[in-house]
Amino acid sequence: MDVHILTIFPGMFVSPLQASILQRAQTHQHLRVTVHDLRDFASGRHRVTDDSPYGGGAGMVMKPEPIVAGIQALQERFGPAYVMLMSPQGRVLDQEFAKTLLGHSCVVLICGRYSGIDARVMPYIDAELSIGDYVLTGGELPAMVVLDVVGRMIPGVVGDRQSVEEDSFFNGLLQGPQYTRPETFDGARVPGILLSGDHAAIAEWRHQQALQTTLQRRPDLLARVPLTPQDRAILREIGREETNPHES
Repeated sequence: MDVHILTIFPGMFVSPLQASILQRAQTHQHLRVTVHDLRDFASGRHRVTDDSPYGGGAGMVMKPEPIVAGIQALQERFGPAYVMLMSPQGRVLDQEFAKTLLGHSCVVLICGRYSGIDARVMPYIDAELSIGDYVLTGGELPAMVVLDVVGRMIPGVVGDRQSVEEDSFFNGLLQGPQYTRPETFDGARVPGILLSGDHAAIAEWRHQQALQTTLQRRPDLLARVPLTPQDRAILREIGREETNPHES
């Protein structure tokens, strides 16, 4: 997958792209990330990318010419791309949408700044994307989140594919509790099932724990997950146990 980022602060991406999963993904050519300075597509000696808003008001607005010129130049050079604007007005990023991005061989992420961008840019945008219901200084951090979320799902990036598929949200559920050495810590022991060596039983236990964790912490997610009759029976039993904790 090729990802191109348009930003007025390209230096913000240097460190994140040189560490951990994102570095590995690029080293093995699973993910190719190119950061472009938006000012390179601005005209004039000062390469201005923003101006005061028509009609007055606080803040500055990003000019349409550099953004559109950048999009067009990238598509002329690298071919058709799915163009996304990092924006608090966009749909909120979730695992399901992130999976759809894997279907695009080339993606352009535009990092907004200031009070927003000129609305005349919108016909050149395929989607607006937010990472939550809050406002950040700019779109750079959201773009990094998108890179990380999508990058780790690309086959071959994470060595153990099972660890990706067991992540919270990957299959719609939150991940259940995890344990590692030592076997006993501060009087608390690792659940015996995890020491049994019975992989089928362990997988079943982990699924039950994922259902329980999701029910307790994010029950709203269960409405979007395709539950089996067995899953529903487990959830009913968990609900009864929590309602009547002393019931035998």
